[in-house]
Amino acid sequence: MSGDLRLVLQSQTLTIGPDGRQGWHVRQTPVTWPAAGTALLLCDVWDSHWCQGAVMRLDGMVPRLQATVAAARQRGVQVIHAPSDTMDFYAGAPARRRVLQVPAVTPPPELAHPDPPLPIDDGDGGADTGETSARRTWTRQHPGIGIDDDLDAIADQGREVYSLLAQQGRNRLLIAGVHTNMCVLNRSFAIKQMVRWGLQVALVRDLTDAMYSPTRAPYVSHDEGTRLVVSYIEKHWCPSVDSNQLLF
Repeated sequence: MSGDLRLVLQSQTLTIGPDGRQGWHVRQTPVTWPAAGTALLLCDVWDSHWCQGAVMRLDGMVPRLQATVAAARQRGVQVIHAPSDTMDFYAGAPARRRVLQVPAVTPPPELAHPDPPLPIDDGDGGADTGETSARRTWTRQHPGIGIDDDLDAIADQGREVYSLLAQQGRNRLLIAGVHTNMCVLNRSFAIKQMVRWGLQVALVRDLTDAMYSPTRAPYVSHDEGTRLVVSYIEKHWCPSVDSNQLLF
């Protein structure tokens, strides 16, 4: 089954109110994205993490992620699994070979784009459960997310992802996964790079999580820290959508 995705893109714009003062206002724009022109990328949905808080939150998110992936795939969206630093685990997997067989496409010159600072301080690594030593503990994507070897793709390099999308004629990219203030923004296949390469990008805002500790500025709860990062993305980088729009 394939068809159109009826999405509501949520962004925030700085406008002048009736009182003459500037403020950020949420704007929701209904759009139709053809499934055949769209991909859903899962950023660093790993099987483990050095922060136990991050592990617990991702474990809670995985069932919804899996349901969203299955629904998007059924509708004709290209699913791309991007668990960074684990490509050795997937050596020889059909979904990985599918990407490696794509002829390389040179991306266009990068678009200039402002890059304001984040609204949260994640300089300590962002653990909210006491860990202070970042280390690699992941070996693969979370096993709760199924990979369809006949349809899906596995990659962790931006140019590989761009080449795959170009080959398939897809110029719209939905991104879910972790962590919003780090990998989801800054990986070579993630929001900033894909926006600079001219793709239409949207964050799936309820299927993401930030690395943020309430012990750092602006001294809010972890959930509020994540909300602030999503808001920052809506203001400065790309709109967001809700997974409900992909499931129903």
